Parts: sequence; C-alpha cells; structure tokens
Amino acid sequence: MKKAWILCLSLLLFIGVLAGCGSDDSSNEPAESDESSEEVNDDAAAGGDDPEEVTLNFFQFKVEIADELQAMLDEFEAEHPHITVNLETVGGGADYGAALRAKFASGETPDIFNNGGFNELELWKEHLADLSDEPWVENLLDIGRVPMTDEDGTLYGMPVNLEGYGFIYNIDLFEEAGITEQQTTWSELEQAVQALEAAGITAFSAGYGEWWVIGQHLLNIPFAQQDDPEAFIEELNVGEGSFTGNTLFEQFQQVIDLEIEYGNPNPLTTDYNTQVTLFASGETAMLQQGNWTENMIYEINPDMNMAFLPIPLNDDANAGRIPVGVPNNWAVNKNSENLEEAKYLLDWMVSSETGQRYMTEEFAFIPAFDNIEPAGLGALGESILEYSVAEQTIPWTWFRWPDGANQDFAAAIQEYVAGQISYEEMLEKMEQTWESLK
Repeated sequence: MKKAWILCLSLLLFIGVLAGCGSDDSSNEPAESDESSEEVNDDAAAGGDDPEEVTLNFFQFKVEIADELQAMLDEFEAEHPHITVNLETVGGGADYGAALRAKFASGETPDIFNNGGFNELELWKEHLADLSDEPWVENLLDIGRVPMTDEDGTLYGMPVNLEGYGFIYNIDLFEEAGITEQQTTWSELEQAVQALEAAGITAFSAGYGEWWVIGQHLLNIPFAQQDDPEAFIEELNVGEGSFTGNTLFEQFQQVIDLEIEYGNPNPLTTDYNTQVTLFASGETAMLQQGNWTENMIYEINPDMNMAFLPIPLNDDANAGRIPVGVPNNWAVNKNSENLEEAKYLLDWMVSSETGQRYMTEEFAFIPAFDNIEPAGLGALGESILEYSVAEQTIPWTWFRWPDGANQDFAAAIQEYVAGQISYEEMLEKMEQTWESLK
C-alpha cells in the first residue's frame, strides 16, 4: 500500500507540475568512486591508519532550516569523525546569488552550494560536477530531475525538496469572520477579504520589502497561469510577447492592490521575518508564502490551524491552482579537493536513516525521492499534497527568466506600490528589463 501511494504521488506531482510548466546504502564511508576514496575505505576497514582529515564547505540559502541543517551535519560529523563540515547560510533578505558569485571570485569556492536549475544551470554548469551516476538518482522523482538536467541528459544537482506556496490562511480567523468555504476564485477571495475587514481582522501580511516575495513568487502567478508558460517566455525572448496587453498581467494588478489596501501598515518596509511573525502571532489572516515557513510559524504558535489558498487572478476554472516545484538544488563544485566526500554527504542526506529523519521530521520537507515517505508533514505540507494529488498545480517559472530580472521586477512593483509610477509604467519597465537581460 505504501509503495503504491508513493508511486501514485510521484506520478501526480510530475503530471501536475509539468503540465502547467540514493540508494539504501548507509555505509559510514564515502562511496568508492576513485582511488583516493578506495584507499580511505580500505584503511578504515583494515583497522590501519586513520582516514585523512577532510573539511567540506557547505554554502546554502535556506535560512528557515539553518539550525536544523547544522544539527544534522553535527550528527554526520559524529558518524564520520574525519570529515568536518563548515556550514554557512546566506538567505532571507540577503542576495544568495551575489554572495555565491563573490565566493567564486575570491577563490573561496564552496564544495556544496545551491543552484536553481534551468537558466541558472547553464550559467554555472562549468563549475558543476556530474551527478548522473550517484546512488540516489535511482530513487529520484521525475519532477526532481528536470531543473538540473541539461540537453545532453546529464544531471548536475540533487533537489532540496518539493515546495509549494500561495496564500497561507488562518482557518480560525476565517471562521471568526464567518468564512467557512474555501476560496478558489478572485471573486471569492475578494468577498473573504471584505468579510475579514468587517470583522476587524487585517487580511494580509504583505512583505513587499523582500524582492523575492514579490518579484519572484508573486510575479510568477501571471507567468504560470498562461496557457503555455514556456511558450510565453520564449515569445518574450524573441520579442514577440508582451506584458502590456496580456490579460493575466492586467489582472495581476488587482492582487497587488488588494494586498496593499487590506494588508499590514508599511508593506514596503516589511521584511520576511516580520511578515511571517505578523501572521503567526494572529495579527493577520493571510500570508503570501510557502510551506518553508511552517517551522517558524509553529515555533511562534504551535496551535496554528492553517492551510493554503491559491492566488487567483480571475474567476476562471483554472484560477484555483497553487505553484508547486523544486525550490532549489544541491550542487557540487567539480573542482573541489574533496569531491568524493562532498558527493557522499549528499547521498547520506537522502539515504541514511539520520538524513531521512531530518528531511521529514525536522525540516518538514516533501521529499523528491520515492524511497522517503513524506511522514511528519505539518498542515502546510499536507495542504500541498492535497493540491498535488488533485492536480491543481502550476509551475515555478522564474528559473527560466533572464538572470537578475526578478530583482528589477521587484523594484518596479515597489515603485508602483509607492505611487511613483502607474501600473502600465510598471509593466513597461519590466519589459525593458527583460529586453536588456535576456
């Protein structure tokens, strides 16, 4: 039954996202992929000299699991005393991409780091190790292969997990306002917001101070709701597409306006931590974020009763879908002095009992592997699974946008919210950004 459920989930996630857009080895030594690792294994097995001391530099951006990831790596080091892992986290309001480029420019290149795939894969491929033959690949869900597989079929990254986002809503506050039905269309969302307002409840926790919240996740909605998102992006690339005059981008204005009118004060200076805290503490009823906020929300309010609503642009039948995809990937520096140990750490993270426990129970991740049961998910993870099983998903498209465009897009949205430019001028600025960076 469990096997069938996992295979069913794998297929549904694959179909739901793409239509819109390792091993069991828990050995305590690195895989024998070259002579150096074979020598280490042989020495350890024979009781000879201790393995050579190794230090891995792990550079990642998911601030919401920084503490839990460090705890997992502490356990890894306890199981592998000759390997030290230095973890550095840069994310949240900081620009991870810029920080990573600075690392490589200075020569302080990490052994393991994040890569979003698609366009980002092509930009960084010269630095990435081929992971096609790693043990965990045989258990990788199809959806997890797509972002980091190039045209030749070579796999360059291991998916961190599967994630989804939308409007997280406080079910208790909605019921307090007399809202008992789930909203899937624009009209239903607008009516719910007005009911919350009438009940004296602030509807939205709007974090417009964070470029990625608005210039990436929120702006993805009109891209992903296109009939063929990839075709639309390609039209933009060849100069045949446009934001101006596109129905979905015109409808996108009402989402921004609704959040600002019925949201928290000072949205343009509201950062990620403040945005999540406002919602978790019960000061707002909705939060435009994803399931990565689950641990933080539960830490503030262990009894939070919550689920996902879509971010609808209209009243169409397809409006009630949420974006689900691979948020990012673990990549290995092909020029690492400790290449095999870095590869082994990634395998340990998804194949060992310890690594799997952290992924599901501590990180609250939805695994991108069919050998890891998504047990221990909180309310948000369960909500994403419900949308996925119902095939109510749309893709994450921003990894296909020109490099750096998302931050310029966010700046244009912020200018519009500040009243410095009109909405039409905002769309024109975004088109100019695309043209200059494509």
